[in-house]
Amino acid sequence: MISPRVLSLLCVFVVGSVVAAEHPTEPMRLWAGKAPDALGDAPKDIPTLTPYWPADDQASGAAFIVCPGGGYRNLAAHEGEPFAKWLNSLGIAAFVLKYRLTTDGYFVPTTLLDAARALRTVRAHATEWGIDPKRIGMIGSSAGGHLTATLITQFDNGKPDDADPVERVSSRPDLAVLCYGFILFDQPNPEREARFLGAHATPELKNLLSPRLNVRKDTPTTFIWQTVEDEKVPVDNAFAFADAMREKGVPFDLHLYQKGKHGIGLGFKTFDPEKLHPWTRDCAFWLKEHGFMK
Repeated sequence: MISPRVLSLLCVFVVGSVVAAEHPTEPMRLWAGKAPDALGDAPKDIPTLTPYWPADDQASGAAFIVCPGGGYRNLAAHEGEPFAKWLNSLGIAAFVLKYRLTTDGYFVPTTLLDAARALRTVRAHATEWGIDPKRIGMIGSSAGGHLTATLITQFDNGKPDDADPVERVSSRPDLAVLCYGFILFDQPNPEREARFLGAHATPELKNLLSPRLNVRKDTPTTFIWQTVEDEKVPVDNAFAFADAMREKGVPFDLHLYQKGKHGIGLGFKTFDPEKLHPWTRDCAFWLKEHGFMK
């Protein structure tokens, strides 16, 4: 016969296991079946979210979607998992987005569907995963910064009558962080337009995917940072988005750092708390001000 004390300990173990099981740990498909516009069902055709969780005693209940850069041609590893681990160290849950790429036959409008679906997915499961549905942000680097900036100017409130419960919730991030994000998509560049939008791109579509042209009064508060030495994404990109937000009366933080080439990430290729770039300190202060940290 099991003693009451042993039974009590077993119950604690089982309940703790159930709570842990509520947190997914493996990459998750954003759509149960084929994703919209999918060209096949190979890994390259399947957008996913990979979750990373903070320690239970540090968790703030906030979450971020992480969008790595890579020019929409690849996904920069150092802007994915290391960013997630940094957010975890602040008590924030993180979900690294694997979005579809131009090298696999996809264009930015389809990638934007992946970003919106990622935000909706986390929000739709927020209660189940112990996340506050009103504290879900998005952070993006370079092309991932463009993707993030595009979503925070093109989000919607969801489709209340949709058969898919995930599609019923809003795709609006509550905060955004742009790391050397590409903003000036509206500047003429036929090669880039063809690569990002396809051969049949229209001026209307180009303007729609130019974040500085579409800032709204309900665009979320954004932390923007950039290095002045960046040659691939010049500092004018940060100025342009900050200026567009200022004109619309949307709060933002703008941080410029003199040194650093494009794609510096956290300052080191892996997450090393001893080698973090100063932007991470400034951003952590900002996140705490906005209630994303304990």
